[in-house]
This record gives sequence, structure tokens and C-alpha cells, in this order.
Amino acid sequence: MISNTKFKGLIIIKNKPFKDKRGYFKELFREKEINKKFPFIVMSLSKKNVIRGLHLQKKSTQGKYISVIKGKIFDVALDLRKGSKTFGKYFSIFLSEKNSISVYIPPGFAHGFCGLQKENYMIYSCTNYRHQKSEIGIKFNDKDLNIKWPIKNPILSKKDRNNLSFQDFKKKFKL
Repeated sequence: MISNTKFKGLIIIKNKPFKDKRGYFKELFREKEINKKFPFIVMSLSKKNVIRGLHLQKKSTQGKYISVIKGKIFDVALDLRKGSKTFGKYFSIFLSEKNSISVYIPPGFAHGFCGLQKENYMIYSCTNYRHQKSEIGIKFNDKDLNIKWPIKNPILSKKDRNNLSFQDFKKKFKL
């Protein structure tokens, strides 16, 4: 089942697991339902209280189809599309193995998440390849964004500790 959000192009996908006494089988993606191609698929493991993000690529922007295959995350997408009605606003959702929800985030959004269980395994299906030289980030705790993260003391990478403020991002990219 697919649900639209107030963010143009950002959709929620409720996947249905088929369960029996052996376990379950779950379809994560059907191309015909959202009409996107994903040439680049990666997997991530994050421990509890890890925040990754908010990340984006300025060149070769990526749409991302995100699914949690084990654990639970608080997922955030920040709209940075110039001229968008929701520019500078964020969308958040809990994704987990149990709730079987995936999310598609279109190109032009920064993305980040917080791991909420001991181990959190995610699959990112991306509409474009990684372009490492154009990767940038916005501070997860930027006061202008006021994102309500569900934890107090996150574990961050050195790179994420040095992300841009939202105001600096807008100045640097003339938004």
C-alpha cells in the first residue's frame, strides 16, 4: 500500500509480510508501483543511538528507497529543493522490521536517521551512484530545523560533527 505525504514525491510504502510457522517473506519493492530505477543498492548497520546525517549529494542527486530489515530507526528527510512549497521543512517516520514500512525520498532531500535498537540494518536503493566529491551534510541538531530526535546523546562520526548549519548551507548554495 502506498501513501502520499505533504512533501511532493515523498511516499510511504507499507509492505505486507507473509508469515507462517517458519518465519516470513516480505516484498520490499515493486518497480511498477513507484516507477523508479535503482542502479545502486547499499546496506548499512548502525548501532543504538547512532545518528547519521543529514546527508546529500549536490551533483548526481539521489532518490532513496529505504527499508529496515532488522531493528528500528527514526528516519528524517529534509526538503532542500529550490522553489518547493516545503523547502526547509522535514519529514520524519519510524521504520522497523516489525512495522514493515519503507519510504521513498526523492532527489533534492537531505537524509538522516537514528538507530534505536542494538543493531539496525538498512537497505538503501538509490536512483544514482555515489558521487563522493559532492557529498555534504547539514547538522542534525540545527536550531533552525528543530528536528525532534528521540535520543539525547547521539553517537556521531567526525564528518557529521562538522556538517554545515542550515543557514550556511543556504548561503553556500544561494538558496
